[in-house]
Amino acid sequence: MATLVLLRHGQSSWNELNLFTGWYECDMTERGEAESRDAGKLLVAAGVAVDVVHTSMQKRAIRTANLALEVMDLVWVPVRRHWRLNERHYGALQGLDKKETADKFGVDAVHAWRRSYDVPPPPLGDDDPRHPRHDPMYRDLAPEVLPATECLKDVVARMVPYWQDAIVPDLRLGKVVLISAHGNSLRALVKHLKDIPDEKITELEIPTGVPWLFELDEDLRPRADRLLGDAEEIRRRAEETARQAS
Repeated sequence: MATLVLLRHGQSSWNELNLFTGWYECDMTERGEAESRDAGKLLVAAGVAVDVVHTSMQKRAIRTANLALEVMDLVWVPVRRHWRLNERHYGALQGLDKKETADKFGVDAVHAWRRSYDVPPPPLGDDDPRHPRHDPMYRDLAPEVLPATECLKDVVARMVPYWQDAIVPDLRLGKVVLISAHGNSLRALVKHLKDIPDEKITELEIPTGVPWLFELDEDLRPRADRLLGDAEEIRRRAEETARQAS
């Protein structure tokens, strides 16, 4: 049996402002930092000793993992970072206020861009400074792999190869794996793990800063899973996430 922990980063400054964040490098709020430390405390209380960490390339996921590991006294464990665990790229919506965008384009259009499985938002132009090809963080990647926009289907397509090539080998070695990432990259992984239908996966809400503990069988399929922490607090954070999506 293998153990996997999924952890969505703590609240970010753009979460708080209700902006489309995507690949923008915003940091966490004080609340987000507290959520990250609390995640570490919850893992300690559950008796989970992490052996290896995988994070996205984005600051908020990296810092969430770091803060949790500090609380767990496990700052020495290896950490691997990869762009395939990044948040979904919101294209031309990145940086826009969600409510104002709905007022401008219509609630139905924005809901489709945010919550349909295979409808991406309008793309960024190659010359748009928000395009990741202009970010030195991704300068070593082939330009054609860098997204100008993404739907959840695109995130699944880029995330699953990393799961298979990098995370599965750690689990096969019996390591307890922590993945610190984002709402959509984790949603994509859960879809793969649980075989959730396309039309159902967009209903899944993953609260910020709450460890999601999976026990996997020999085929690395979930035998059991649970969110760690106070049920009422988990419900509150999930509802807050859902309200942002409306």
